[in-house]
Amino acid sequence: MAQPARTIEPRTAPVDEPPLDPLAIEDAYRKHRAARAARVQRKRAKVRAGVRFWALLVIGIAVAVLLAARTMGEIERVFGL
Repeated sequence: MAQPARTIEPRTAPVDEPPLDPLAIEDAYRKHRAARAARVQRKRAKVRAGVRFWALLVIGIAVAVLLAARTMGEIERVFGL
């Protein structure tokens, strides 16, 4: 005759043990610090890129104005305008 199957009770962790690996916590802190540092670095790089853009734009416009003024001066001198 068949016998009833044994029931297996689920194992539970003791209450006084931490459920997480301590190294996992350190890894998470390191990951979040690296992400924050990368965000700050991207923000600084973006600001520097904007400053470079505007500086080069101003220098380019200044050079164009100077060249236009010199050209107009030469045109006036040559053609006597």
